[in-house]
Amino acid sequence: MDSKNQKIIEDAVRAILTAVGEDVNREGLLETPERVAKMYAEVFGAVNTDFTNFTVFDSTEDDVDQEVITVKKIPFYSMCEHHLLPFFGEVSLAYIPNDGKIVGLSKVPRLIGHVAKKPNVQERLTSEVAQKLDELIHPKGIAIVVRARHMCMEMRGVRSVGNITETTYYMGEFKGDLAKQSLFLQQA
Repeated sequence: MDSKNQKIIEDAVRAILTAVGEDVNREGLLETPERVAKMYAEVFGAVNTDFTNFTVFDSTEDDVDQEVITVKKIPFYSMCEHHLLPFFGEVSLAYIPNDGKIVGLSKVPRLIGHVAKKPNVQERLTSEVAQKLDELIHPKGIAIVVRARHMCMEMRGVRSVGNITETTYYMGEFKGDLAKQSLFLQQA
């Protein structure tokens, strides 16, 4: 984030703190605007950026295109675009390779982290991870499930603590195949 945008955020944070009745000159709040601006630069780091840190390998296994590759319980953190409060949880995804193309496993959490680093809704995060994976390796099928807790539900409004919201997205051979979907959800 450039210094101009950092200053805009710092001034906005000071204005918010003043509007809620805080003393922005109080010792505990003196550096808060700067810390919040730096935090926003980090948690919104994927805004207007493309995911490029991806490695695709050619598998040497003859039957890899018949296998389902599953990566489970990848933690993520994102920010609700409606209230700018965190939501967080786990992503599990599976894909069926095509033409022997497999992804470097460490890249899956990086992809999820990239998609999460912007204002989001869980439904879009779920579909965007699947669509980006499809764009990168063109598998025969993709299944994804995201399970998350939303601070906009827990800290305000309904104040319903500990609820899990689950979203799913299926492409290719998983779409419409209830047996494959069921097996994936059992394993996820």
